[in-house]
Amino acid sequence: MNDKFLRQLESLNIELDREQQEKFHQFYELLVEWNKVMNLTGITDYDEVYEKHFVDSLAVAKVIDLSKLNRIIDIGTGAGFPGIPLKIAFPHLEVVLLDSLQKRIHFLDEVACKLGLQKVITLHGRAEDYARGSEYRESFDLCVSRAVANLAVLSEYCVPYVSVGGYFISYKSGNADEEIKQAETSIRVLGGRMEEVVKFKLPLSEIERSFVKIHKESCTKNKYPRKAGVPEKSPIM
Repeated sequence: MNDKFLRQLESLNIELDREQQEKFHQFYELLVEWNKVMNLTGITDYDEVYEKHFVDSLAVAKVIDLSKLNRIIDIGTGAGFPGIPLKIAFPHLEVVLLDSLQKRIHFLDEVACKLGLQKVITLHGRAEDYARGSEYRESFDLCVSRAVANLAVLSEYCVPYVSVGGYFISYKSGNADEEIKQAETSIRVLGGRMEEVVKFKLPLSEIERSFVKIHKESCTKNKYPRKAGVPEKSPIM
């Protein structure tokens, strides 16, 4: 097993048993195998996948106690980051993975099946559409996203999924101060409050990361999110 990976997780107060370690290995193997026929990730080197995908996904444990959560949604999950690593490390979680590309959903279904992951739901479609339905709207303790999108736009996609009292946490690169400042109005209009921005380096690494932690304080108005494509064209500012 990757000793550096285990040491990195130790600094995040995460311990994995042998079965969980094996699941991470299986996930890596499936990622590399499927990546040969479809574009899942530009990172395939073993050590890099473990650090830049697995550790990075799990680093959110620095800012929220995942053991106390029940239901989370990962918006724009792509190849399953951060949702799948969070599910492996915290198996009690019910995890919903949403992505707009059907091929990625097929991959995620295969991962869940091969790894024997229970309580994993995959959704194919746009975040704006599912957020308007009663099944998923304001029904999650935590929404996470590593998607590369402007925070003002991403907040409109994500905050409507969070129940009042829950959190939306956005994974950002180390230097996102201006983007975060510009998103303050959007977050407030959607019923959220910027609780904190946690900047740090990944354990045993020089990779800089920021977590934007947004607390959902009131219900999101029914008009949000707006129709598909509108948030990107005219963000709430």
